[in-house]
Amino acid sequence: MTVSEDRPSDPGEVETESRRQHYGRLLAEGLPTRFDRTHLAVELHEAFADLEPASETEVQVAVAGRVMLRRSFGKLLFLTLSDVSGTIQLFIDRGAVGDAVFERAAEVDLGDWVGASGVVMTTKKGELSVKPGDVAILQKSLRPLPDKWHGLTDVEARSRRRYLDLIANPQSRQVALTRAKVVSALRHQFEQRGYVEVETPILLPEATGATARPFSTHHNALNQEFVLRIATELYLKRLVVGGLEKVFEIGRIFRNEGIDSTHNPEFTMLESYEAFADFDDIMTLVEEVFAAVAVATLGSTRFTYQGREVDLSPPFRRVTMLDAVSAALGEPISFDRPRSELAGLASTHGIDVDESWGQGKIIFELFEELVEDTLWEPTFVTHHPTEVSPLAARNRSDPNVTDRFEIFVAGAEYGNAFTELIDPIDQRTRFESQVSARAAGDEEAHPIDEDFLTALEYGMPPTGGLGIGVDRLVMLLTDQAHIREVILFPTMRRE
Repeated sequence: MTVSEDRPSDPGEVETESRRQHYGRLLAEGLPTRFDRTHLAVELHEAFADLEPASETEVQVAVAGRVMLRRSFGKLLFLTLSDVSGTIQLFIDRGAVGDAVFERAAEVDLGDWVGASGVVMTTKKGELSVKPGDVAILQKSLRPLPDKWHGLTDVEARSRRRYLDLIANPQSRQVALTRAKVVSALRHQFEQRGYVEVETPILLPEATGATARPFSTHHNALNQEFVLRIATELYLKRLVVGGLEKVFEIGRIFRNEGIDSTHNPEFTMLESYEAFADFDDIMTLVEEVFAAVAVATLGSTRFTYQGREVDLSPPFRRVTMLDAVSAALGEPISFDRPRSELAGLASTHGIDVDESWGQGKIIFELFEELVEDTLWEPTFVTHHPTEVSPLAARNRSDPNVTDRFEIFVAGAEYGNAFTELIDPIDQRTRFESQVSARAAGDEEAHPIDEDFLTALEYGMPPTGGLGIGVDRLVMLLTDQAHIREVILFPTMRRE
């Protein structure tokens, strides 16, 4: 096969054509379908960290990875292989491997997958290497990799073609691996406390359990409209009613909302429910879990996020929402203040107050505008207004607020929890208020879930519930400022 005369002479296309010709020869010869690798790169670096320069061992190993660097010096060829753990160099000597193997290795391009078997050694400069007796091309990269000096830096390109991002940017690969550690550590923390992991429906007849707009779809066989879940809450609570006293789920959630640095329409939540616990118990749980996950992931509760230190060592600071807003405004804020005064304060601070908002909603909006992004140290903000907490139990001392908290770190929210509302009569009243808000134009208000109300009427024990934003926790522990960096395939506008 030769390059056609009418084929463009662009260097990139010429290289691609050369790679295709090489691939054709490899296919004719037969490519391996498997390779017996004995060691990852990191294992060799750990085992031979003290090997002196210009040393050659008798230890036989087999390594495999993608070729990320290629240097040729006459009868010597150096290939740097990248595997999931790091990189290892191949030191290929024509005199040691023979002409046939050397020529085969010399045809390798950047991006090709290669396997090699040989002995561990170090070069004169002390670089740990494998001196192979055989080299096998496992698969050909038909396209050139992104330029090695610039990498793949365009944010949109990296997000759309995550495979290239993972190849070109070790940092992105490390974030993906750390995310897996975070999820595993979270799961371990709940399992060791006796929680049972469960799965609840994703396709629902109506969106419940949160205040958010859903995605809708149609089921042809049933000829019925469904929505993708916006929360797992009400189904997990049904399980508590049924006698599963400690449950949790790590699952995908779908909300038809905007995209920004902390929001993606498809994201991962951990939700848990524990019978006979209240929100104070759940605060202790969060302190313990966050600290343990940080240690499991980073080796410490102290780390740097966006240039500032974060310390997840318990105990965390606690402040009520009313106190936080009062401190931000420099004057006392309470439900004794007329709605008109609260609305005036909100307008003064650039908040467009809707006529349907009560005092609680206005106070909540003031908190989000004035306080939320100022909370750097881990902080539990407690006692949210009842108006914005339709599933939380009222505080016994002040029915205007609920026994609810959100956990904030580095200016962002990472979890939401409360003593669950288990009174079916109060719950119905709250749902009806949400229906009124929906009728007034609030598309995120809750509908009435009659089956959930029926479940509550069978009796739900006192329960503490929790939701943790897994993606945001990964952002915090990997020092990432945008959620798209921790979701392998974020939602994006079509090209």
